[in-house]
Amino acid sequence: MGLKVENVTKKFEDKVAVDSISFEIDKPGVFGLLGTNGAGKTTTIRMMLGILKKDQGKIDWNGKEVTRKNVNFGYLPEERGVYPKTKVYDQLMYFANLKGMSKKNADTSIDYWLKKLNIEEYKFKVAEKLSKGNQQKIQFITAIIHNPDLIILDEPFSGLDPVNTEMLKNIILELIEKGKYIVMSSHQMVSIEEFCTDVLILNKGKTVLKGNLKEIKNSYPSNNMEVITKEDITKIVENLGLKIKSNVDNKYEILIKSEDEPDRLYKELAVKGVKVIKFEVKKPSLHEIFIEKVGEA
Repeated sequence: MGLKVENVTKKFEDKVAVDSISFEIDKPGVFGLLGTNGAGKTTTIRMMLGILKKDQGKIDWNGKEVTRKNVNFGYLPEERGVYPKTKVYDQLMYFANLKGMSKKNADTSIDYWLKKLNIEEYKFKVAEKLSKGNQQKIQFITAIIHNPDLIILDEPFSGLDPVNTEMLKNIILELIEKGKYIVMSSHQMVSIEEFCTDVLILNKGKTVLKGNLKEIKNSYPSNNMEVITKEDITKIVENLGLKIKSNVDNKYEILIKSEDEPDRLYKELAVKGVKVIKFEVKKPSLHEIFIEKVGEA
């Protein structure tokens, strides 16, 4: 079971929007589809779901060519689209009917997800009365109400406050435990790092990086330190010839250029009697890798 995208290309007149990309999701989990605005992410998603016709290549689900009829998918698009003048219950029932659910099963699913997302009180209110974040929850429910196998989440955390972001993250983890295949597209690299085992980065329709995220990060040398102390160590760091990338309330991000620099700094802090709360040598973040790769492209 799984999704396989092989050498897929899509053109719009003389513009190549997606240029011979390939990737595979062969087990439940989250796959990160990343790129700048206009990189081809949405076009790729729409071809995966059979909404757009590809010009060449193959997209298979469980060994069969993808069509809108043979893939039980859920799709949360980046462009939000709840019906503002329609009651929450009515539009959730409408989307459930579109997916072929009986009224009984739809009612059960609606009640479950409204309770799960802590928005039961809005069941019979028109959507425009809800906050942006709660409208986002309603649209998320429309994507999963029918228990899909393949779920596409495009910027799922957009518009959510930290509490509701955490709630949605926990639900995504539960979906993974239930064996769901999830493709997530987001500009929030921290969220991608938190969930995704494998990623693909697009730039102008071309693949600039693809593979296992852990292996990708391990292929890079450690390039910075995170140091948290009880006191200001700016002068100590600068006297060693090190560059401070950021300092917020004695939480330092320090650039590394050679392997001996962390040892030198740690020894100097010990000699000076500085109380060190945290000292960690770090690989580059996905955010830094993304900027490097897109910049190179």
